[in-house]
Amino acid sequence: MGIDFARSRRSTVGIEWELALVDRLNGDLVSVADRVLDALRGPDGSDHPHITGELLLNTVELVSGVHERVADAVADLQGQVAEVRAVTDPLGVDPVCSGSHPFGQWFDQTVTDKERYHRLIERTQWWGRNMMIWGIHVHVGIEDRDKVIPILNGLTTYIPHLQALSASSPFWAGVDTGYASNRALMFQQLPTAGLPWHLPDWAAWEGYVDDMITTGIIDDATEVRWDIRPSARWGTIEVRVCDGVSTPSELGAIAALIQCLVEWMSTELDAGRPVPTMQPWFVRENKWRAARYGLDAEIILDSAANERLVTDEVRRLMGALGPVAERLGCVAELASLDLILEHGASYQRQRKVAASHWGDLSVVVASLSRELKNGLIP
Repeated sequence: MGIDFARSRRSTVGIEWELALVDRLNGDLVSVADRVLDALRGPDGSDHPHITGELLLNTVELVSGVHERVADAVADLQGQVAEVRAVTDPLGVDPVCSGSHPFGQWFDQTVTDKERYHRLIERTQWWGRNMMIWGIHVHVGIEDRDKVIPILNGLTTYIPHLQALSASSPFWAGVDTGYASNRALMFQQLPTAGLPWHLPDWAAWEGYVDDMITTGIIDDATEVRWDIRPSARWGTIEVRVCDGVSTPSELGAIAALIQCLVEWMSTELDAGRPVPTMQPWFVRENKWRAARYGLDAEIILDSAANERLVTDEVRRLMGALGPVAERLGCVAELASLDLILEHGASYQRQRKVAASHWGDLSVVVASLSRELKNGLIP
């Protein structure tokens, strides 16, 4: 089967931000997304063009427009957060974002009443019901379809960087899992989620999707839930590996890193140089290390098996990608990675709050709420 790839302006960016809805007093998840979305309908009853529902009724998803600059995409989403707050504040509900809810239980949550979600739960059962996870998805425009798969393969080398920086799911159902990102390991239990297969070209992607549809595994390519995937409808590469992030500054920093990496790889391909990749077993090991150890992970850098602390590698990347960030207008956002390195990723901040309040995880939720409202440094 052939898959058309939409025309897209090079290195444009769009961001999706999944927010959980919690009770302001006790931090519990609340299933009120339907009320929020109803309140945000247009005068003619139409759905909000950018704020949508998700698998569970405790979640709303904010979708930016297409932007040239990361700062504009983040500002777009901040405006949407304000729209959500205008509805949730009178309800005593706060939006928060992290890869998992610290103490929520799957059996207390309500699945959104849509056919595709019911099919997912029917097929995946316990694992599907446990998908109490939140993330960010960053789309970057690709102007030439033949670049998509080489860039996708190259981006798998940077999965540990992105996962460590965004890691925000140390707690699961009231338990400290010992992982920086338990979401990473939970999400990959779905049959089409997790690391992408290493494919040689676009034709191989078309063949993969055809195989999956023919055997009834998926109905269309949108049900391929890889950590990084082609998004043919929008003409983008979609990076989905990151946990949810709780502040606009972190959102901008991680989106800028992704945008810069894609633009750098695109430039390499223009010059006739191959995008570096490494063995799939190294990619898999790196994902596990970043999920387990977060910013303390020592990661594999290349096919020669060189290793380095992920924070040192992030700092090196910030310098190396500086000229790219200048071209894209995201120098300030890329520099904001320093805020994460200096003040800790969300999983570290959450554990610190829990430890200082005798393990009271409702205080962790309150802290996440303050971070979304006030930023990383109040």
